[in-house]
Amino acid sequence: MSGGHPSRPDGARMQQAQIDQLRRVAIPEQSHFVAGRAFAGTDGGRLDVISPIDGQLLTTIADGSAADVDAAVGAARQAFAAWSATAPAERKRVLLRFADLVEQNALELAVLGVRDNGTEIGMAYRAEPLSSAGTIRYYAEAVDKVYGEIAPTGHGTLGLVHREPLGVVGVIVPWNFPLMIGAWKIAPALAAGNTVVVKPPEIASLTLLRLAALASEAGLPDGVLNVITGRGGCAGEALALHMDVDVIAFTGSGAVGRRLLESSARSNLKRVYLELGGKSPNVVFADAPDIRQAAKVSVNGIFRNSGQVCVAGSRLLVQASVYDRFMAEMLEVTARLKVGDPLDLTSDIGAVSSAAQLHKNLDAVALAEREGAVRLTGGEQLHKDSGGTYMAPTVFAEVTPDMTLAREEVFGPVLAVTRFDDEADAVRLANATTYGLAAAVWTGNLSTAHRMVRAIKAGVVHVNTYGGTDITVPLGGFRQSGFGRDKSLHALAEYTDLKTAWIAL
Repeated sequence: MSGGHPSRPDGARMQQAQIDQLRRVAIPEQSHFVAGRAFAGTDGGRLDVISPIDGQLLTTIADGSAADVDAAVGAARQAFAAWSATAPAERKRVLLRFADLVEQNALELAVLGVRDNGTEIGMAYRAEPLSSAGTIRYYAEAVDKVYGEIAPTGHGTLGLVHREPLGVVGVIVPWNFPLMIGAWKIAPALAAGNTVVVKPPEIASLTLLRLAALASEAGLPDGVLNVITGRGGCAGEALALHMDVDVIAFTGSGAVGRRLLESSARSNLKRVYLELGGKSPNVVFADAPDIRQAAKVSVNGIFRNSGQVCVAGSRLLVQASVYDRFMAEMLEVTARLKVGDPLDLTSDIGAVSSAAQLHKNLDAVALAEREGAVRLTGGEQLHKDSGGTYMAPTVFAEVTPDMTLAREEVFGPVLAVTRFDDEADAVRLANATTYGLAAAVWTGNLSTAHRMVRAIKAGVVHVNTYGGTDITVPLGGFRQSGFGRDKSLHALAEYTDLKTAWIAL
């Protein structure tokens, strides 16, 4: 991030005129995608899609029922035998073509997603279609390079360890980055030879429906990738309870994660991989290499996508000796951020995803003030006359570990700031949470950096940056941030099972 524009895209690749043209495209009512074609559903139920940009109706989607889920799972099960037996080189060819089509349609996908969930276009373009294309391409290239094992047995036996696809994978993704997070789960599952049923978020389903159509165009066989839209309490629960689903891969809230575990126990003991919330600490020591840069990146780390990022650095811990200087820098950068129309290339921050989420954020602000936190900036709704859901970047100081704002995830543009004295104090505060998804440490001392990486209980610890990992390293949490891992070659293990062959020679 530089200056006050944390997500400004490369203008050479994206022009405002193109964006404006795409935003005017009418979106027809959407059906499920099952067995390679549109599927209206069994009872005709519909859900409105309201754009957070202006509060206007974009289109409608099918409100999936248990019968609709059953049809999708049936299609996936029927397609599994052939797809799992397809040679890795052929799976690779299809998936590479799929990645190419996603990339070729990147701007269309990005604008469609922004109209649906309000992410600023610069971030959406890179993080959604371009990232998704890269993820699909990564696993396509990996599929014919992963081997089984030969065990070190005695001369009279041969021990072989095979990796086999698990079967039908149910994917349930959140509304903040549905394409990116969806691809983290869909791509390794398909590459490993599984078939997939996706349940998108009801407030951000459009891009995943389009993704499935592009997969079919790329030559993915009918039934290998299916999408059922609708409410989590109906379609999502039906998928989690289905006796012919072998895995649920989920990113979302802890409350829903617990329900999925219960559904597994109530049905067929399917595997459940959970990536849940976070309350991630961003720790700034006095010897940070560049205080101004740390402040700029920390602003981006909490306010990009209106704070709707699972790894957002929502707890800022600053060493007392540089607290005043750091806060002055950070508030200066924050003040320059432009919150506005997410399809305007001059906007740094777009809309909150929905009216319900905006009200949740504002309630968190009110509660923080009642509990004694000091609001330094923000905390209010912006651009009310637009009909959209916009919120000012909000910073609270004097936040103590017992306050709700320090303990519970807001998932909005709200930052909790606490000062600390020394390294031991920083570790204590960083780990004063039930979560353990991500963290960051800013220090010029290599020994301090290594000690903090080991001491902080989190699945990802950044040093002298916030965010910026890529597909080559795993993402997942400790403690109540869940288990299972997205990204990297490790993710392939989530979608395969080990089979031992013990052969007497």
